[in-house]
Amino acid sequence: MDLTTGIGLLAGAGVVVSLILMGGDLRTFYDIHALIVIFGGSFAATMIRFPLASILHGVPLGMKYAFTMRRMTQRDLVDEIAQLAEIARKQGPLGLEKVEVDDPFLAKGVRYVADGYDANFIREALQRDRETFLTHLDEGQKIYRAIGDCAPAFGMVGTLIGMVQMFANMTDPSKLGPFMAIALLATLYGAVVANLLCLPIADKLGGKLHDEEVNRTLMIDGVLMLREAKSPQIVREMLLAYLPEAHQVAEVETAPA
Repeated sequence: MDLTTGIGLLAGAGVVVSLILMGGDLRTFYDIHALIVIFGGSFAATMIRFPLASILHGVPLGMKYAFTMRRMTQRDLVDEIAQLAEIARKQGPLGLEKVEVDDPFLAKGVRYVADGYDANFIREALQRDRETFLTHLDEGQKIYRAIGDCAPAFGMVGTLIGMVQMFANMTDPSKLGPFMAIALLATLYGAVVANLLCLPIADKLGGKLHDEEVNRTLMIDGVLMLREAKSPQIVREMLLAYLPEAHQVAEVETAPA
Protein backbone atom coordinates (compact mmCIF):
# COMPACT_ATOMS: atom_id res chain seq x y z
CA MET A 1 0.00 0.00 0.00
CA ASP A 2 1.15 3.55 -0.73
CA LEU A 3 1.19 4.90 2.82
CA THR A 4 1.75 8.51 1.78
CA THR A 5 -1.69 8.69 0.14
CA GLY A 6 -3.50 7.25 3.14
CA ILE A 7 -1.49 9.29 5.66
CA GLY A 8 -2.04 12.48 3.68
CA LEU A 9 -5.80 11.96 3.48
CA LEU A 10 -6.05 11.11 7.18
CA ALA A 11 -3.92 14.10 8.14
CA GLY A 12 -5.95 16.47 5.99
CA ALA A 13 -9.25 15.13 7.29
CA GLY A 14 -7.88 15.37 10.84
CA VAL A 15 -7.00 19.04 10.36
CA VAL A 16 -10.47 19.89 9.02
CA VAL A 17 -12.32 17.92 11.71
CA SER A 18 -10.14 19.34 14.48
CA LEU A 19 -10.85 22.90 13.38
CA ILE A 20 -14.57 22.12 13.25
CA LEU A 21 -14.61 20.60 16.73
CA MET A 22 -12.63 23.50 18.19
CA GLY A 23 -15.51 25.86 17.42
CA GLY A 24 -18.61 23.67 17.40
CA ASP A 25 -19.68 20.18 16.35
CA LEU A 26 -19.87 18.18 13.13
CA ARG A 27 -23.65 18.47 12.84
CA THR A 28 -23.29 22.21 12.27
CA PHE A 29 -21.29 21.50 9.13
CA TYR A 30 -23.68 18.99 7.59
CA ASP A 31 -26.15 20.07 4.94
CA ILE A 32 -27.79 17.70 2.48
CA HIS A 33 -28.49 20.45 -0.06
CA ALA A 34 -24.81 21.39 -0.25
CA LEU A 35 -23.86 17.71 -0.67
CA ILE A 36 -26.33 17.35 -3.54
CA VAL A 37 -24.94 20.42 -5.28
CA ILE A 38 -21.29 19.30 -4.98
CA PHE A 39 -21.49 15.56 -5.61
CA GLY A 40 -24.52 15.57 -7.91
CA GLY A 41 -23.26 18.49 -9.97
CA SER A 42 -19.69 17.17 -10.22
CA PHE A 43 -20.91 13.71 -11.21
CA ALA A 44 -23.22 15.14 -13.86
CA ALA A 45 -20.50 17.33 -15.35
CA THR A 46 -18.06 14.40 -15.40
CA MET A 47 -20.64 12.26 -17.20
CA ILE A 48 -20.89 14.95 -19.86
CA ARG A 49 -17.13 15.24 -20.27
CA PHE A 50 -16.23 11.54 -20.49
CA PRO A 51 -17.77 8.41 -22.01
CA LEU A 52 -19.28 5.99 -19.53
CA ALA A 53 -16.72 3.31 -20.44
CA SER A 54 -13.86 5.67 -19.56
CA ILE A 55 -15.43 6.45 -16.19
CA LEU A 56 -16.00 2.77 -15.40
CA HIS A 57 -12.38 1.96 -16.26
CA GLY A 58 -10.68 5.09 -15.03
CA VAL A 59 -12.22 5.70 -11.60
CA PRO A 60 -11.57 2.22 -10.06
CA LEU A 61 -8.13 1.90 -11.67
CA GLY A 62 -7.19 5.39 -10.55
CA MET A 63 -8.33 4.75 -6.98
CA LYS A 64 -6.47 1.44 -6.92
CA TYR A 65 -3.16 2.91 -8.08
CA ALA A 66 -3.49 5.98 -5.87
CA PHE A 67 -3.45 3.70 -2.83
CA THR A 68 -1.08 0.97 -4.01
CA MET A 69 2.68 0.99 -4.47
CA ARG A 70 4.57 -1.03 -7.04
CA ARG A 71 6.14 -4.06 -5.40
CA MET A 72 9.39 -3.76 -7.33
CA THR A 73 11.56 -0.74 -7.99
CA GLN A 74 13.39 -0.23 -11.27
CA ARG A 75 16.59 -1.50 -9.65
CA ASP A 76 14.76 -4.63 -8.50
CA LEU A 77 13.43 -5.15 -12.02
CA VAL A 78 16.92 -4.91 -13.49
CA ASP A 79 18.20 -7.45 -10.95
CA GLU A 80 15.33 -9.86 -11.58
CA ILE A 81 15.61 -9.69 -15.36
CA ALA A 82 19.37 -10.25 -15.12
CA GLN A 83 18.67 -13.33 -12.97
CA LEU A 84 16.17 -14.56 -15.55
CA ALA A 85 18.82 -14.08 -18.25
CA GLU A 86 21.20 -16.25 -16.20
CA ILE A 87 18.55 -18.98 -15.96
CA ALA A 88 17.80 -18.78 -19.67
CA ARG A 89 21.51 -19.03 -20.51
CA LYS A 90 22.04 -22.13 -18.35
CA GLN A 91 18.74 -23.97 -18.93
CA GLY A 92 17.40 -22.46 -22.13
CA PRO A 93 14.02 -20.73 -22.56
CA LEU A 94 12.17 -23.75 -21.15
CA GLY A 95 13.93 -23.18 -17.85
CA LEU A 96 11.89 -19.98 -17.44
CA GLU A 97 8.69 -21.98 -17.13
CA LYS A 98 9.59 -22.97 -13.57
CA VAL A 99 10.38 -19.42 -12.44
CA GLU A 100 7.80 -17.50 -10.41
CA VAL A 101 7.63 -13.81 -11.34
CA ASP A 102 5.64 -11.47 -9.10
CA ASP A 103 4.91 -8.72 -11.61
CA PRO A 104 2.03 -9.84 -13.89
CA PHE A 105 3.30 -7.85 -16.88
CA LEU A 106 6.82 -9.26 -16.64
CA ALA A 107 5.40 -12.73 -16.00
CA LYS A 108 3.43 -12.51 -19.24
CA GLY A 109 6.55 -11.59 -21.19
CA VAL A 110 8.58 -14.39 -19.59
CA ARG A 111 5.82 -16.86 -20.47
CA TYR A 112 5.94 -15.71 -24.09
CA VAL A 113 9.69 -16.34 -24.17
CA ALA A 114 9.34 -19.76 -22.53
CA ASP A 115 6.64 -20.71 -25.06
CA GLY A 116 8.92 -19.76 -27.94
CA TYR A 117 6.91 -16.90 -29.44
CA ASP A 118 8.45 -14.75 -32.15
CA ALA A 119 10.20 -11.56 -31.00
CA ASN A 120 7.93 -9.33 -33.11
CA PHE A 121 4.83 -10.94 -31.61
CA ILE A 122 6.21 -10.47 -28.08
CA ARG A 123 7.05 -6.83 -28.73
CA GLU A 124 3.68 -6.00 -30.28
CA ALA A 125 1.67 -7.86 -27.64
CA LEU A 126 3.48 -6.28 -24.70
CA GLN A 127 3.45 -2.81 -26.21
CA ARG A 128 -0.29 -3.11 -26.85
CA ASP A 129 -0.82 -4.26 -23.28
CA ARG A 130 1.29 -1.37 -21.97
CA GLU A 131 -0.54 1.26 -24.02
CA THR A 132 -3.96 -0.04 -22.97
CA PHE A 133 -3.00 0.07 -19.31
CA LEU A 134 -1.48 3.55 -19.58
CA THR A 135 -4.56 4.81 -21.42
CA HIS A 136 -6.85 3.63 -18.62
CA LEU A 137 -4.56 5.10 -15.97
CA ASP A 138 -4.46 8.40 -17.87
CA GLU A 139 -8.26 8.36 -18.07
CA GLY A 140 -8.39 7.96 -14.29
CA GLN A 141 -6.04 10.91 -13.85
CA LYS A 142 -8.13 13.11 -16.14
CA ILE A 143 -11.41 12.11 -14.48
CA TYR A 144 -10.17 12.92 -10.97
CA ARG A 145 -8.76 16.20 -12.20
CA ALA A 146 -12.06 17.03 -13.88
CA ILE A 147 -13.96 16.35 -10.65
CA GLY A 148 -11.41 18.50 -8.79
CA ASP A 149 -12.04 21.32 -11.26
CA CYS A 150 -15.83 20.94 -11.04
CA ALA A 151 -16.22 20.75 -7.27
CA PRO A 152 -15.21 24.37 -6.43
CA ALA A 153 -17.29 25.64 -9.34
CA PHE A 154 -20.37 23.81 -8.09
CA GLY A 155 -19.52 25.07 -4.61
CA MET A 156 -19.92 28.56 -6.04
CA VAL A 157 -23.17 27.50 -7.69
CA GLY A 158 -24.44 26.28 -4.32
CA THR A 159 -23.33 29.55 -2.73
CA LEU A 160 -25.22 31.60 -5.31
CA ILE A 161 -28.34 29.45 -4.94
CA GLY A 162 -28.24 29.84 -1.17
CA MET A 163 -27.78 33.60 -1.40
CA VAL A 164 -30.62 33.99 -3.89
CA GLN A 165 -32.91 31.98 -1.63
CA MET A 166 -31.76 33.97 1.39
CA PHE A 167 -32.39 37.35 -0.22
CA ALA A 168 -35.75 36.15 -1.56
CA ASN A 169 -36.86 35.32 2.00
CA MET A 170 -35.55 38.29 3.92
CA THR A 171 -39.00 38.78 5.45
CA ASP A 172 -38.82 35.35 7.13
CA PRO A 173 -35.87 35.27 9.56
CA SER A 174 -36.35 31.53 10.23
CA LYS A 175 -35.26 30.72 6.67
CA LEU A 176 -32.15 32.87 6.61
CA GLY A 177 -30.02 30.40 8.61
CA PRO A 178 -30.63 27.31 6.43
CA PHE A 179 -30.08 29.25 3.21
CA MET A 180 -26.89 30.81 4.57
CA ALA A 181 -25.69 27.29 5.54
CA ILE A 182 -26.21 26.13 1.96
CA ALA A 183 -24.31 29.15 0.66
CA LEU A 184 -21.29 28.66 2.92
CA LEU A 185 -21.13 24.87 3.20
CA ALA A 186 -21.32 24.34 -0.56
CA THR A 187 -18.15 26.40 -0.96
CA LEU A 188 -16.50 24.48 1.92
CA TYR A 189 -17.43 21.07 0.51
CA GLY A 190 -16.22 22.01 -2.95
CA ALA A 191 -12.86 23.25 -1.67
CA VAL A 192 -12.29 20.15 0.50
CA VAL A 193 -13.30 17.64 -2.21
CA ALA A 194 -11.09 19.34 -4.80
CA ASN A 195 -7.99 20.16 -2.76
CA LEU A 196 -7.88 17.25 -0.32
CA LEU A 197 -9.14 14.39 -2.48
CA CYS A 198 -9.47 14.75 -6.24
CA LEU A 199 -6.59 17.02 -7.30
CA PRO A 200 -3.98 15.28 -5.08
CA ILE A 201 -5.10 11.89 -6.41
CA ALA A 202 -4.88 13.21 -9.98
CA ASP A 203 -1.32 14.41 -9.35
CA LYS A 204 -0.42 11.08 -7.72
CA LEU A 205 -1.75 9.21 -10.75
CA GLY A 206 0.24 11.50 -13.05
CA GLY A 207 3.45 10.47 -11.29
CA LYS A 208 2.52 6.80 -11.32
CA LEU A 209 1.64 7.04 -15.02
CA HIS A 210 5.21 8.14 -15.78
CA ASP A 211 6.71 5.47 -13.50
CA GLU A 212 4.61 2.68 -15.05
CA GLU A 213 5.53 3.79 -18.55
CA VAL A 214 9.24 3.62 -17.70
CA ASN A 215 8.93 0.33 -15.81
CA ARG A 216 6.91 -1.44 -18.49
CA THR A 217 9.20 -0.20 -21.26
CA LEU A 218 12.13 -1.52 -19.23
CA MET A 219 10.41 -4.90 -18.91
CA ILE A 220 9.64 -5.06 -22.63
CA ASP A 221 13.28 -4.42 -23.49
CA GLY A 222 14.37 -6.97 -20.90
CA VAL A 223 12.02 -9.64 -22.19
CA LEU A 224 13.18 -9.09 -25.77
CA MET A 225 16.79 -9.50 -24.64
CA LEU A 226 15.80 -12.75 -22.94
CA ARG A 227 14.29 -13.83 -26.25
CA GLU A 228 17.57 -12.99 -27.99
CA ALA A 229 19.51 -14.99 -25.34
CA LYS A 230 21.80 -12.09 -24.41
CA SER A 231 24.22 -12.60 -21.54
CA PRO A 232 23.14 -11.47 -18.04
CA GLN A 233 25.92 -8.85 -17.91
CA ILE A 234 24.82 -7.28 -21.20
CA VAL A 235 21.19 -7.34 -20.06
CA ARG A 236 22.09 -5.59 -16.81
CA GLU A 237 24.25 -2.95 -18.46
CA MET A 238 21.64 -2.11 -21.09
CA LEU A 239 18.79 -1.89 -18.58
CA LEU A 240 20.78 0.32 -16.20
CA ALA A 241 20.03 3.19 -18.60
CA TYR A 242 16.49 3.25 -17.17
CA LEU A 243 17.74 3.99 -13.65
CA PRO A 244 18.39 7.52 -12.35
CA GLU A 245 21.99 8.61 -12.83
CA ALA A 246 22.84 8.33 -9.14
CA HIS A 247 21.61 4.73 -9.09
CA GLN A 248 23.58 3.93 -12.26
CA VAL A 249 26.78 5.17 -10.59
CA ALA A 250 26.02 3.12 -7.47
CA GLU A 251 25.42 -0.01 -9.58
CA VAL A 252 28.70 0.47 -11.44
CA GLU A 253 30.63 0.99 -8.18
CA THR A 254 29.16 -2.14 -6.56
CA ALA A 255 29.47 -4.35 -9.65
CA PRO A 256 32.00 -7.19 -9.34
CA ALA A 257 35.25 -6.60 -11.19
